[in-house]
Amino acid sequence: MSQPWDYIAKLVCIGDSGTGKSSLTIRLCEGRFSPTHDVTIGVEFGSRIVPVGPPASRTSGIDLDSQPVSPSASTFADATSSGSRNGDAIKGQAPSGLPDVPRKSQGPLVQKRMKLSLWDTAGQETYKSITRSYFRGASGALLVFDITRPSTFASATQWLQDLRQIAEDGIVVILVGNKSDLAAGRLDEGDIPDENQRRVTRQEAEEWCRSNNVVRYVETSARSGEGVERAFLEVAERIYRNIDSGKYDLNDRRSGVKGFGATGGSNAGMPRTITLGLNDAMGGGGKGWRSNCC
Repeated sequence: MSQPWDYIAKLVCIGDSGTGKSSLTIRLCEGRFSPTHDVTIGVEFGSRIVPVGPPASRTSGIDLDSQPVSPSASTFADATSSGSRNGDAIKGQAPSGLPDVPRKSQGPLVQKRMKLSLWDTAGQETYKSITRSYFRGASGALLVFDITRPSTFASATQWLQDLRQIAEDGIVVILVGNKSDLAAGRLDEGDIPDENQRRVTRQEAEEWCRSNNVVRYVETSARSGEGVERAFLEVAERIYRNIDSGKYDLNDRRSGVKGFGATGGSNAGMPRTITLGLNDAMGGGGKGWRSNCC
């Protein structure tokens, strides 16, 4: 039986309440959108396995070396369509344009897979003392704001400061402008026509990224799914590049990244017990979605 994943990485979704963090995570883990969602109390969990590195990375179109810019609307959804959600191993190959990751050994190229352990944190001020504790041990973060609410964009600076004070140095952070469907003025059947509701421009967000040393800005729509997989793949691929370059100690729980299998002894080939939270983010196969109250 082949291993279901090669690495597991802890990601946190942070940002003000009502920006769509939970909807983004549900969209990634379950492939659906719920128009109503209870306010997150404490932390909710999800998981998803995604392909990282070549051959998937060859056609994803993510340029990891460029300045923070907003990528096109295309995602790598086609590449993962042959795989299943809720933590099952992905059998398809994601598309790409990335340079190959240097291979450390000869032999057939095997697609690497990373299990994303997603921690969706509460955005309300009341729960900040709780949610901040979950920043520890995260290897990646999606800082989410609502492009129709400038106040959520203004709050991004404080969220980033809190994250960098608590998380390990080198955490991969991207800025996510959610609810892009409202910016385009797209309407569902029965909706009353309205003007473009965008209040934060793409240029403002990209400039913020440059000023705050955030690697990328991505716009998403949890409603349509546009850009969602792209945002999470962006973080996963950057984490994988850090793994490949030796920036993480995979035996140190503080790094937020672990490899599958023990290094030796009688447990060789068995999943390693890792400290990423909630029983390794719901086990080897993942259960999709759970919540944890304070």
